Amino acid sequence: MTTFTLRADQALLPGGWARDVTVRVEGGRIVGVGGEGGVPVGVLLPAPVNLHSHAFQRAMAGMTERRGMGADSFWTWRTLMYRFLEHLTPEDAQSIAAMVQVEMAEAGYAAVCEFHYLHHGVGGVPYADRAEMAGRVAAAAEETGLGLTMLPVLYMQGGCDGRALLGGQLRFANDMSGLARVLHGVHLAADGVLGVAPHSLRAVPVWALREVAAMLPDAPVHIHVAEQLAEVAEVQAAYLRRPVEFLLDQGIDRRWCLIHATQMTERETLGLAGSGAVAGLCPITEGNLGDGVFDGVRHAGAGGRIGVGSDSNVLISLTEELRLFEYGQRMRDHGRAVMAGPGGSTGRALFDAVLAGGAQAAGRSSGAIAVGMWADMVALDGGALALEGQVGDDVLDSWIFTCAQSVVTDTWSAGRHIVKGGRHVVRGSVEQSFRATMARLRGVM
Repeated sequence: MTTFTLRADQALLPGGWARDVTVRVEGGRIVGVGGEGGVPVGVLLPAPVNLHSHAFQRAMAGMTERRGMGADSFWTWRTLMYRFLEHLTPEDAQSIAAMVQVEMAEAGYAAVCEFHYLHHGVGGVPYADRAEMAGRVAAAAEETGLGLTMLPVLYMQGGCDGRALLGGQLRFANDMSGLARVLHGVHLAADGVLGVAPHSLRAVPVWALREVAAMLPDAPVHIHVAEQLAEVAEVQAAYLRRPVEFLLDQGIDRRWCLIHATQMTERETLGLAGSGAVAGLCPITEGNLGDGVFDGVRHAGAGGRIGVGSDSNVLISLTEELRLFEYGQRMRDHGRAVMAGPGGSTGRALFDAVLAGGAQAAGRSSGAIAVGMWADMVALDGGALALEGQVGDDVLDSWIFTCAQSVVTDTWSAGRHIVKGGRHVVRGSVEQSFRATMARLRGVM
């Protein structure tokens, strides 16, 4: 890891905005803020974590927007996803993951939480190395330099009634022993984090939910929950409680990240806020799949924590996730600037929230330009038309709500300078590989 110094025209520090700021980096971490000299950059921000991704689904983008003869839903989309999985090889998975990570870095993310449930070959046949597919994602991160929190998934059953997995689901299947082999077999960079992910209350029995969280006692635990009405009804019928209510009764804490949680009662929303767990929101995917709208206003008012992720990766855009989240709140509540406090900036409120929530959910020492933190930073072009003359929080409001084109010039992940001049440093080779992968997949689909 290299040593370097930056000098920003303006930077967002833990104490607020500052002008003419010097940041020194050694060994991937920030070792000083202040001093002289440095390579000039425009606006310097802490770079958020993308807290939820299924990298392989990026290759499906655009393939699922044609309506069938009946009503389309999350469940019909899932059927198409299973069909797609019949053709995906380990080489494909690595190529797709690398492309996804390149696009994330160019969007301003410095790290990703990969919710990894694609473990086996077609028909559920295990690879000789049970960590083969997880290793492919890790190899992509080594190539692209994006920070990685790896979350191997436990997926044991097809529903709360314990029915067997079928079809495409067989590639996801794992028992506790199989998951342990994946955890043991995957190798990450020095700044990488290993966590666990019980897929959902539908896919994991209650006894296993407790055991998987205990496998890595201090690590992040992520779970899909309360995304669809049918899911809520199934869990409620099986456990006599709604999904988030059930998890709250299990004693979830700040290690946990509840993905989606778009179907909650007021009581569940307040309970989640009080638990210390992070609500992992993916507004683009949630809109694409018709999941619903998370009650961000009530949750934030109770001190709740949030982060954003790109989930299905149908479109990878940090600003669009934040913009769509806020607009969803506005349309529901018939108001404006609803996530901001009185007199406050909406962009700043959103950005501060996802910085803290993403770092917590990833188990990553990031989210602030401060000594001791990983040097996860993103620079914006302060001379871009939409940002020209903007200072402080106005920069965030303009970037999130008015920029049609990316104004990200540089991204650093644990000090690795992975985006320069708005382009990822290995985009050329990664894009070439991705194009070849997509040509093959389109030929067999």
